[in-house]
Amino acid sequence: MSEKEVKNLEAIFEARIARDEKIEPKDWMPEKYRQTHIRQISQHAHSEIVGMLPEGNWITRAPSLRRKAALLAKVQDEAGHGLYLYSATETLGISREELFDQLHSGKAKYSSIFNYPSVTWADIGAIGWLVDGAAIINQVALCTTSFGPYARAMVRICKEESFHQRQGYEIMLTLCNGTPEQKAMAQDALNRWWWPSLMMFGPRDADSPHTEQSMKWKLKRKTNDELRQQFVDQTVPQADILGITVPDPDLKFNPETGHYDFGEIDWDEFWQVVKGHGPCNKERMEARVGAWERGSWVREAAMAYAEKQAKKKVAKAS
Repeated sequence: MSEKEVKNLEAIFEARIARDEKIEPKDWMPEKYRQTHIRQISQHAHSEIVGMLPEGNWITRAPSLRRKAALLAKVQDEAGHGLYLYSATETLGISREELFDQLHSGKAKYSSIFNYPSVTWADIGAIGWLVDGAAIINQVALCTTSFGPYARAMVRICKEESFHQRQGYEIMLTLCNGTPEQKAMAQDALNRWWWPSLMMFGPRDADSPHTEQSMKWKLKRKTNDELRQQFVDQTVPQADILGITVPDPDLKFNPETGHYDFGEIDWDEFWQVVKGHGPCNKERMEARVGAWERGSWVREAAMAYAEKQAKKKVAKAS
């Protein structure tokens, strides 16, 4: 393809983006757009799968049958989200095996939040309330992203994430209306999960190498800092209802801006976790790689069965 033809295709592509048209897998797209989406969607898929780990170990220890069933449903939803997103990523010409290899080798990233431990039952409430609450803010905007398969997957995912967030908040509300010890447990969970939740939105806009291009191509509709501010504005009043305190001495409402001012995030901690040095990075990867290796016989059996069924169809047709 000549340089002139590529430029014409690029012009058509940019015009479609400007008109808010969805780009579909078989449409022409710049290679950088394709690679950017592979990185972004696969990172989201990895986050859903790894995100099952801090909650999964509480299914058997949840305090009632109702809580066990709800948590089991939530973890199952997250597995489904991962499958939707891996499928969407595959439409860009990369295999599922390549995606898992990138995760297991450390080449691909997942949300930094899942490298923190869930040490009490209140953590499950905090994860639902804060982590899924942050995810909803980020993901609602993705329902209008420019790549069709991703946008359509996000519509289903956001509906289920809303359930997850309500489930988490209800756990926190129950604890805060319980004994002093239960309320203290809820406060402790908020203390430990607040700052990692703010880190979920990624680095500051000035330090984000992808934000500008993602905004131009309408992969994102709001910047990291805009989404983070929206999360703080939405969540602080919820903490007030619970009667627990956000662990930020600099937090205060600014009547001039109509937003909450908040303290500086520990960006050194953020980058340490992103680079693989968080409290649970090693544990999370060992769990994922171990599950992949232990499940090899299932994949091999499924492939053998599929091949056997295909041969039967051919024999029957002939």
